[in-house]
Amino acid sequence: MDHITRPQEQDEYYFEEGCYILEMSSPDVDPEVSLARARVEPGKRTRFHRLKGTFERYIMLSGTGLVEVGDYEPTEVYPGDVVRIPPDTDQRITNIGEDDLVFLVVCNPHFLRSCYTDSEDLRTSGS
Repeated sequence: MDHITRPQEQDEYYFEEGCYILEMSSPDVDPEVSLARARVEPGKRTRFHRLKGTFERYIMLSGTGLVEVGDYEPTEVYPGDVVRIPPDTDQRITNIGEDDLVFLVVCNPHFLRSCYTDSEDLRTSGS
């Protein structure tokens, strides 16, 4: 079944950004778009980061979050919301609820680790 992917829960891993990731597609199968499930535990937030040349979307599935994207005001997000994040834009998300914050992450082109930049220290130092 080359047209169906069945991610396995045991493949979820912790990413240094501050969330858990379950890859749902791979670049050899779908080089145009990547799809992953992200999970942020209650009271936790991801580090500011940006993706070089990659457009990202968060599709909120469960929980309540506070998303920060570029120069926009921090905004609460809920299940069903879609957050669009242009390439090279600082972003982070905080779980402000009592349950896990769970969302799909869709990137195009496919997410590559080499396009990821941790920008937390740049933002907090004012650079």
